[in-house]
Amino acid sequence: MTSPQPDYTPQELMVVCAARQIRDGEVVFVGMRLPLIAFALAKRTHAPTAVGLFENGLVRDTPSPELLLTMGDPPNILGAEWATRTTALMGLLAQGQAALGFVGGAEVDRFGNLNTSYVGPRDHPAVKLPGSGGGADIASLAGRLAIIMAHDRQRFPERVSYITSPGYGEGGDWRVRVGLPRGGPAAVITTLAVLGFSDDTHEMELRSWHPGASAEQVRANTGWELRVAADAHETPPPTADELRIIRACDPGGFWTH
Repeated sequence: MTSPQPDYTPQELMVVCAARQIRDGEVVFVGMRLPLIAFALAKRTHAPTAVGLFENGLVRDTPSPELLLTMGDPPNILGAEWATRTTALMGLLAQGQAALGFVGGAEVDRFGNLNTSYVGPRDHPAVKLPGSGGGADIASLAGRLAIIMAHDRQRFPERVSYITSPGYGEGGDWRVRVGLPRGGPAAVITTLAVLGFSDDTHEMELRSWHPGASAEQVRANTGWELRVAADAHETPPPTADELRIIRACDPGGFWTH
């Protein structure tokens, strides 16, 4: 027998998993796409006092009342606590004010290093990508990092073609040795799973696989022998209340379908 189809999309589950990374009272570097909705979901459920930073220079204590296609959309500016410059927001990041930052990438490797620059040899890359934006700053300076991306073997090589945004480098105490003052990846949220990092080697490990997927499927779509955490389990599905809030934030499914 085949399993029944879930009544939510993979993107809706990713939003829920991202929202679960936000703790009440935290200052969060929100980022684009799914994190926009994840921040709104967290604010309306378990993290009502979280504060959102948007790298175009906006600080919000309340989520935008309308769907955002970009963080610079008028609904995000209207009602902001502070409308300033990108440099001011990066200053807060450098001071250690941001507890959590969200980023995406084209590639991520076994130690959480992200590539958004190019794929293939540097002199003749097969694919050219947009570059860092604020990704390297967030990965270097946020208290912890949450990465959101699709999950397939091509996107999860053992070593990225180019480190745009640092994770744990070569593993172990690499971040300390190179002078990064805090942070590192805490979670990688994908279309198949939620992954974390071991406390000692800082190598990626499977923490939960999404309903309809399996540990074997996640490992088959990863470019190295992915470790499975001792307490790995199936990702809890979205609740009815979480889905209601997500669909109210994105009624047309622009980001979540």
